[in-house]
Amino acid sequence: MSAITDWAGADLRGKIAGLRRSMLARHPTMAFGGAMLIFMIFCAVLAPWLFTGDPITFNPINRLKSPGDSFWFGTDMFGRDIYSRTIYGTRISLVIGLSAALLSVAFGLVIGLAAGYVRILDAILMRIMDGLMAIPGILLAIALVSLSGASLLTVTIAITIPEIPRVVRLVRAIVLTVREEPYVEAAVAAGTRLHLILIRHILPNTIPPLIVQASYVCASAMLNEALLGFLGVGTPPEIPSWGNIMAEGRTYFQLAPWIIFFPGAALALTVLGVNVLGDGLRDTLDPRIAKKM
Repeated sequence: MSAITDWAGADLRGKIAGLRRSMLARHPTMAFGGAMLIFMIFCAVLAPWLFTGDPITFNPINRLKSPGDSFWFGTDMFGRDIYSRTIYGTRISLVIGLSAALLSVAFGLVIGLAAGYVRILDAILMRIMDGLMAIPGILLAIALVSLSGASLLTVTIAITIPEIPRVVRLVRAIVLTVREEPYVEAAVAAGTRLHLILIRHILPNTIPPLIVQASYVCASAMLNEALLGFLGVGTPPEIPSWGNIMAEGRTYFQLAPWIIFFPGAALALTVLGVNVLGDGLRDTLDPRIAKKM
């Protein structure tokens, strides 16, 4: 009996390993992007145990130290450890990026379903969305942060609002196509309630495109957060973020380029990982592309 159990367990482990290799071979971009994103999340979660110095406390004695054994990424003009500040900045970027993606998808899904299925609401809601899209997203974010004051919540909301119209237009386009399908018309003819039609027949068709769209929103939100921080209207200076670290170091770029280089490299790698993950998800979830692979 023990031998049979061991054989069954080994066979199951072999199948799982084979499935992993198959997924890696078929979708290497998704695996690469997912691994990079998991690594950055790992750094953000374990930031208190990974840093080598206090990311906030000033230490003039160590001012503008170049990268070395004592300070892996060097120090800034106030003697703060750039490595520790970059690690803690990972938290801010990921929190804002993931929050913006979840919020924009949640609100965009509800508004898009209503606009795509209820014709009376379509004209009203889409004109509002067109008005929001007419304003450059970064300018709208700067205006909202300037009016409400810099904080993590304010920056998240300011970055989320410009992303909602893009999600709404995507969901609306899908709903307009799906609502003409025979199974939806059959459900309407059978007297199925509106909310049940939306949940059972239309909502499942929006999930794969929304997952892909959420990855792009996440990457865009992290870039916008860094841009707001670089312009001085992002998170408060006492909260280390990649944007305000680079903003503080631009004056000393020729003397201490590492102040900008390391947080900039972390931002670039994270955004690259999220975008590559989004491309991999698109290739996996889009049935037209999946058939060709």
